[in-house]
Amino acid sequence: MKKILMLMVRGYQRFISPLFPPTCRYYPTCSHYMLIALKKHGALKGAVMGIARILRCHPFVRGGYDPVPDHFTIFRNKSARDQYRKSMHLK
Repeated sequence: MKKILMLMVRGYQRFISPLFPPTCRYYPTCSHYMLIALKKHGALKGAVMGIARILRCHPFVRGGYDPVPDHFTIFRNKSARDQYRKSMHLK
């Protein structure tokens, strides 16, 4: 199941995504986040995390650095974001 989901995401990245301008507000992009979440957490949890991330990606969100956390959660990885901001001397 995990391989099928990853194949679908890669198909999206290769054939559908190039047809539209880049709009993802996060780094890594939502499709890349989904691939990492699937690899790290398996088909069910990874898919839930990826879908939650896609739902968070909209014009009213600030965006920024949001890597896949080591533990399962549907919320943003705030600790990694804060560490990134400190390393870049941002507020």
